[in-house]
Amino acid sequence: MTGLRRFIVDDELTIITAAEQRERLLTMFGDGSGVRVDLSGITDLDTAGLQLLLLARDEGVRRSVPVEFAEPSPAVAEVLALTRLEL
Repeated sequence: MTGLRRFIVDDELTIITAAEQRERLLTMFGDGSGVRVDLSGITDLDTAGLQLLLLARDEGVRRSVPVEFAEPSPAVAEVLALTRLEL
């Protein structure tokens, strides 16, 4: 985890919150650091939230910096299982 900035969401990650969280997330990439996305506090995840997680993954690739997804909550694990996605 050393050298990675920590991005934490402690609530739902849905269409209601995704735009705000998107801005927070993108600013974390601003200094060229990698990001560790802590998924443990997410209580609800919909397609807008899932798109944000995929954006984080793609932004890391685009900027050639590491992005780690850690500690998925049960809500996140359920959506990943349903969609058969791996972050």
